[in-house]
Amino acid sequence: MLISASGLFIVIAAVAFDALIGDPGWLWRHRGHPVSLIAALIDRLDRKFNREDHSHELRKAAGIMSTAILVVTAAAVGALIQVVVQSLPAGNILLALIASIFIAQRSLYQHVAAVRSAFAKGGLPAAREAVAMIVGRDPEHLDEAGVCRAAIESCAENFSDGVVAPVFWLALLGLPGLIAYKAINTADSMIGHRSERYRSFGWAVARLDDLVNLIPARLSALLLAVAAPVARGSISKSWSIVRRDASQHRSPNAGWPESAMAGALGLALAGPRHYAEHTVDDPFLNAEATSEAVPDDIGRALNVYIAACVIEAAVYAALALVV
Repeated sequence: MLISASGLFIVIAAVAFDALIGDPGWLWRHRGHPVSLIAALIDRLDRKFNREDHSHELRKAAGIMSTAILVVTAAAVGALIQVVVQSLPAGNILLALIASIFIAQRSLYQHVAAVRSAFAKGGLPAAREAVAMIVGRDPEHLDEAGVCRAAIESCAENFSDGVVAPVFWLALLGLPGLIAYKAINTADSMIGHRSERYRSFGWAVARLDDLVNLIPARLSALLLAVAAPVARGSISKSWSIVRRDASQHRSPNAGWPESAMAGALGLALAGPRHYAEHTVDDPFLNAEATSEAVPDDIGRALNVYIAACVIEAAVYAALALVV
């Protein structure tokens, strides 16, 4: 399904369902979230084909094959569900409800807002625990400004990965595109590392994740820049930081939304970061900003995020009127 009026209706309804309902914990607590099924398949492929006694070349080939199996399986499941559901009464509504499961709009807001709330309720120790739920870096190395930056960076990057990209692929290719994207992104988070075990096996999925996020990351930056005024920022300033600094990030995609958010808030983001097994010595985005991030800046980032989500929905609604 390339972009169509009915497809855009599903997109708008899915975004609305996610904003209103999100991921109800009571439902997935007993049945397991559908993404956990994707993760189980990735884990099985990893255990079966990522053999430590194989050469790097064989492990790389196994990773390419495993990535192909994963993507084809995810797309096929999505296509089957789409055909069956759309044959039912109110099929597009049901399809939108299913699609909303794979969009992280509401849950991302809740996780980032939890860090801001933790500062108020339990100070820095509580905030470190809360931010550890959404970032991979070692929270014990983070001071107050570091926790705030980590939460804001997660908000910006996951706006791209968890909201804009899933919606983009849903609009372009329907549920098969959405579930295939979610499978790629989940695999990247599980095996797309540069560790000894995954340097070769995870190469294919890491490169594919870069590719499928190429356009969404840039759309995310544009949306965040346009939303900058809600945080007393400037659209032109935010976009100028994107154009100058996005390419400085080690990721070909993450630097786009993060630099847009840095420019919107007038803060320096990214920079050196400590993880459990290594340290990343990246340059700061918007390095000339002198203000240290504080808990109120998390609230400002969330305001930008909400505004960007609203703008995104409005864009798809406008497209639906002209398609």
